[in-house]
Amino acid sequence: MDLPTPLLELLSAPSPCFVTTLMSDGGPQITQTWVDTDGEHVLINTVVGFQKVRNVERDPRVAVAVIDPQEPRRYFEVRGRVIAMSTDGAADQIEALSQRYTGRSYASYGGADQERITLTIEADSINTIG
Repeated sequence: MDLPTPLLELLSAPSPCFVTTLMSDGGPQITQTWVDTDGEHVLINTVVGFQKVRNVERDPRVAVAVIDPQEPRRYFEVRGRVIAMSTDGAADQIEALSQRYTGRSYASYGGADQERITLTIEADSINTIG
């Protein structure tokens, strides 16, 4: 499913984002995160071994909410699935995301030894609220 232009604009800006994955018991697990796009997919940069990574390794279904920082009542909900996970380029991507969101180099919040991974999400449905 093609991502609409207004969503692509939010994905390319420092927009608040929440990603929901499914725990092994089927319960939801939600995380606030930075978000990106390759123009066709939603991209989430995270750390190898984190709960959301373990969850999508088992069940690739996710829901992502991307909020318009200028109009918080407006957001997009993307339901889809992780179609790829890669560590290639993930360290460079987190640096670019840090520049976008904070205006400075990535602070290695969890430690410099963490291995970054990019989750590529293909949208199955997209809803706009607001």
